Amino acid sequence: MSDQFKKTLKFIIPIGLGAFLIWYLYNSTTPEQRSEIVSYIKQADLFWVSISILIGILSHISRAIRWNYLLEPLGYRPKLLNNTLIILTAYLANLGVPRSGEILRATALSTYEGVPFEKGMGTIVTERIIDLIMLFLVIGIALILQTDLILGFIKESGIGILGGALLIIVGIIGLILGIRVLRKSTSPIAIKIKNFLDDTLKGVLSIFKIKRKWAFIFHTFVIWTAYIFMFWVIKFTVLETVDLSFGAILVAFVGGAFAMTTTNGGFLAFPIAVSKSLELFDVSTVSGTAFGWIMWIAQTLMILLFGAISFVLLPLLNRNR
Repeated sequence: MSDQFKKTLKFIIPIGLGAFLIWYLYNSTTPEQRSEIVSYIKQADLFWVSISILIGILSHISRAIRWNYLLEPLGYRPKLLNNTLIILTAYLANLGVPRSGEILRATALSTYEGVPFEKGMGTIVTERIIDLIMLFLVIGIALILQTDLILGFIKESGIGILGGALLIIVGIIGLILGIRVLRKSTSPIAIKIKNFLDDTLKGVLSIFKIKRKWAFIFHTFVIWTAYIFMFWVIKFTVLETVDLSFGAILVAFVGGAFAMTTTNGGFLAFPIAVSKSLELFDVSTVSGTAFGWIMWIAQTLMILLFGAISFVLLPLLNRNR
């Protein structure tokens, strides 16, 4: 499979999924329901929307602080402002091309703070691993709070628990075989890949050399608590969701989190996933979809605005670099 074909697929698949979701949303709602959704969005209480955006900004600042705890063992301590601007710019890039933000983060960190690309990427990979662990923790809490409902939802979603476990096992076996083949290869390309992976691994292993472990753990929980609460406050913008329990909101949060990985920035997938999750708690399609759209619009506007500002400020504040 050629690199050009892979790149084409990366653009076509999200666009195709987005087109399908537009069709699905259009056909699963009546004209009256679509009008109601738009009406809910227009009438959303801007106070709670602003609170959600503020919490989101605080989560990004906390992430910038936590990033330095991973970089310190490698001998680097970038400016907090640079870290924050780089992170916001990376999120802006992810809205256009999924996962391009990670490459941008490592590149900008190398450009403005002198951190080698591979080591910077290693710390970013470490962050993603920690975030994945935290997502599983949130899923576990949601499962405890709403066990029967979530198990029923998983069974109806198609692949199921056993199918998901099988995919993970196959992926791990494939990864192990790939590493073994790479280690035995003496080709120049393989050597370059091994050197890159070695430097990346140093960045990943920096988590075991963190001096301020408790501060790192604290900010990890701050980030994820902020994610949940910037989602939770949106419930006050839709009349039907005001009285939802924390467990119900947590289930919808998990649904939205998975949806964010399917399209560029969760466009359409996020509101639909949130709506379907809230249907488990007898929230109407109209109210659930409105909730999802209000949340998605608020956070996307935040990334567009502050990401664009960061994109401009970053080179201006680092003119000498």
